[in-house]
Amino acid sequence: MPENFADRLLRAIADKKTPAVIAIDPVYSRLPAEIAEHKDLNDETDSEAALDAVLEYCRHVIHVVAPYVPAVKLNSAFFERYYSEGIEGYYELIQEATEAGLMVIGDVKRGDVGHSAEAYARAHLADSDFVNLPDQIAPDAVTVSGYFGSDGVQPFLALARSAGKGVFVLVRTSNESAGELQDVFASDGRRMYEVMGGLVANWATESGMMGARGYSAVGAVVSSKDAEAARRLRELMPYSLLLVPGYGAQGLTVEQCAPFFKSDGAGAIVAAGRSVIYAYEQTKYLEMYASEWKRCVEQACKDFVADLARVVRVG
Repeated sequence: MPENFADRLLRAIADKKTPAVIAIDPVYSRLPAEIAEHKDLNDETDSEAALDAVLEYCRHVIHVVAPYVPAVKLNSAFFERYYSEGIEGYYELIQEATEAGLMVIGDVKRGDVGHSAEAYARAHLADSDFVNLPDQIAPDAVTVSGYFGSDGVQPFLALARSAGKGVFVLVRTSNESAGELQDVFASDGRRMYEVMGGLVANWATESGMMGARGYSAVGAVVSSKDAEAARRLRELMPYSLLLVPGYGAQGLTVEQCAPFFKSDGAGAIVAAGRSVIYAYEQTKYLEMYASEWKRCVEQACKDFVADLARVVRVG
């Protein structure tokens, strides 16, 4: 039986002594000049050249941050934008990050029902079962929309159970308009995100989901700048690891992240993206390292880890 995903992630967090995750959402127009101006990569209108540039950049970022964090989050949308070759590149980066010792969360936000949900689960969470693709691996976990209900999530849970993978269900997201739906009150007086959190709590304790360290392979994506809402989300899903986006560029502070953790410093991971991967655009880091973009990213990653350590102690 494969090791439970939550157990693997908690061990990786303990090894790196931080619950920090780097979100990699590459945009060609923001690539460092060293890459974007290279003679073979400097044509944003050519899909092959642009994708090659994006993948080259992502490979560097992966290896720069690998010594400092337990995991990366790869957003598939930024690779799907380049059609079939972009999807191939996404899976190549999963392999690259895995070989660098990182756990990988595929930020795919898939959701559907019936056979469609099963196909999405096989495509995004299962390692290849094709004889001509024996070495192609899927992420350790993926993000999933739970708003189709249980039958839209169950195929992902079945794979998580059988293959030692993880699922992070969207519960309270970090975008500005999230409240238009997620903060609406249901007929029983709960907000919609509380209803979804209750479903996640049920899925988390299904047979075969709980790990040896007291957490489930079923986690949740949550973000809120309101401390009371954060504490409520933590309370609602006691056995789930919470993936908290929004740090840095979206304005979430480590103090606002703190309520998502339990008193022992466990139970959540915090993702930083643009504030780290585009650090070379920030005056603070340019003054330190001028045009050495990888050193800027490295320092921003270290600063993120140190900032998080001010409020969350691992181990």
